[in-house]
Amino acid sequence: MKNTRKTHARRAMRSRTRLKKLANGRPRLSVFRSNKYIYVQLIDDANGTTLAHASSLEKDVAKAAKSTGNIKAASEVGSLIAKRAKKAGVEKVVFDRGGYIYHGRVKALADAARDAGLQF
Repeated sequence: MKNTRKTHARRAMRSRTRLKKLANGRPRLSVFRSNKYIYVQLIDDANGTTLAHASSLEKDVAKAAKSTGNIKAASEVGSLIAKRAKKAGVEKVVFDRGGYIYHGRVKALADAARDAGLQF
């Protein structure tokens, strides 16, 4: 188990380092998923601040989806973060999948955010 965590952390740092170099001042849309929930933050790396956040823990998302850890909940979180990003004045972001494979819940979140108007 320890080796899996190290591998995941290394993969996440490798992708995050590359994204920070290619961002050109755009905020980073960072994803974290656990077995039960999915979380997303809009981070401004230049100032080190979080501009917006959303998760499947929120009551709106939990009501819309039967479970908080499935693809439907991830899509709800994706559309919610896009709305909050637009409210914060952000249109273009860099997607940080956090070392996770771009598949399943991570892909559903990204597609929903794109459909709601975020560009990445």
